[in-house]
Amino acid sequence: MEHINETPTVMPRLNERAPAFKANTTHGVKTLDDYQGKWLVLFSHPADFTPVCTTEFMAFAKRAGEFKALNTELLGLSIDSHFAHLAWVRNIREKFGVEIPFPIIADLDMKVAKSYGMIHPGAADTSAVRATFIIDDKGVLRAMVYYPMTNGRSIDEILRLVTALQTSDAEGVATPEGWRPGDKVIVPPPATADAAEQRLNEGHECTDWYFCKKALA
Repeated sequence: MEHINETPTVMPRLNERAPAFKANTTHGVKTLDDYQGKWLVLFSHPADFTPVCTTEFMAFAKRAGEFKALNTELLGLSIDSHFAHLAWVRNIREKFGVEIPFPIIADLDMKVAKSYGMIHPGAADTSAVRATFIIDDKGVLRAMVYYPMTNGRSIDEILRLVTALQTSDAEGVATPEGWRPGDKVIVPPPATADAAEQRLNEGHECTDWYFCKKALA
């Protein structure tokens, strides 16, 4: 049987250091280290001057202040040239009246896209799929979300996820499905038999020893 040599897809892993990069952007050269001390949402799109991507970029732009309030920066990417990015940003401003306030990586050599696992040959060989990476203020990859070429992502969900991750870090808790600020959070399950015995008497809202919620102050 003939063996075909294929370069395996590199996929970053959660809770490990995000892949380092140094790339030309519409705001000058950017590196991962530039974002130390801040959270980062790095998101790819298949191509400039495409309808679905345009809706996403305008939505990110309109919510940029909310991300900023969460100490979170935005950074776009596609496998297009620097000049294509500049022309697209100008087009969005002129045709839709929306200013894009965040930088966009020009990744013609696909170095960043490949290091983050954004290239999926089953979807497209020369375009990055709609991937979103949430990187914390220490440069650790905390979440990844992939969307198909045909369907735009929900910016509201990305904002919700950043908020949930930061809440989990600050409070030492987990968050249930659809959690939003003000909702009750999940108390981590006890790790020992003694702790499980005590859990029901700790003042939480418990359905059973392993499933307890509480309100945040």
